[in-house]
Amino acid sequence: MTRNAPPRPRLNRDRVLRTAVSFADEVDIDALSMRRLAQELDVTPMALYKHVADKEALLDGMIEVIVGEIDPPLTGADWRDTVRHRVLSARRALQRHPWAREVIESRSRMTPPVLGYLDSVARGFLDGGFSPDLTHHVMHALGGRVWGFTQELFDGSRASASAPAPSPEQQAAMYDQMAAAFPSLAVVASSAAHSGDVVGRGCDDDFEFTVTLDLMLDGFERMRAHGWTSVAALSSVAAGRPAVGAAL
Repeated sequence: MTRNAPPRPRLNRDRVLRTAVSFADEVDIDALSMRRLAQELDVTPMALYKHVADKEALLDGMIEVIVGEIDPPLTGADWRDTVRHRVLSARRALQRHPWAREVIESRSRMTPPVLGYLDSVARGFLDGGFSPDLTHHVMHALGGRVWGFTQELFDGSRASASAPAPSPEQQAAMYDQMAAAFPSLAVVASSAAHSGDVVGRGCDDDFEFTVTLDLMLDGFERMRAHGWTSVAALSSVAAGRPAVGAAL
């Protein structure tokens, strides 16, 4: 007597997207294609197009999955804790999926879930007493940091991710060369521990990200408390005064 094979899980959009995310995590985002994803799901490529229109729609949907991993807004907290919590949660989500930053930066349009996340961050500022004008400018100031990432000054990790790590002897020689040619930069770069080595393997660790985020949030609060507006700032610039300093 032949046993019937267990039925395959029903194919739906959520399963397609989560399988794509898992594939990108475990294999590589560059290796992901509609045909390869169909193989992972054991379906024909045409079956996928019932759930995602094309590769771009697939990538949009994968980012929606990542957005769904970001913690919801805090309740009963002040604006600073609310925004800080959301940004750091977004950072943790992207750290679980290292390919997500590249995909986010490649998007030419924003889907409703992405807009919903950005809307919730903006709402955190507005509910905290920020004017729409100031909220507009602080959101620009946050930039990619609202997703938990930033291009750091000493970060060479993205360009050299596939390069072998230098040996301790090579690191020492590189540092000696930098110290001889650029002594001030060498002192600054070697002043604290980083997530990588001192010379060019990446300084964007969680501590540095959080310190910078806290500095920005403190600055935003001072601007809010002093009633900063872009009109006043432009007037200050026209008069030859610092835009922020004049308001504070």
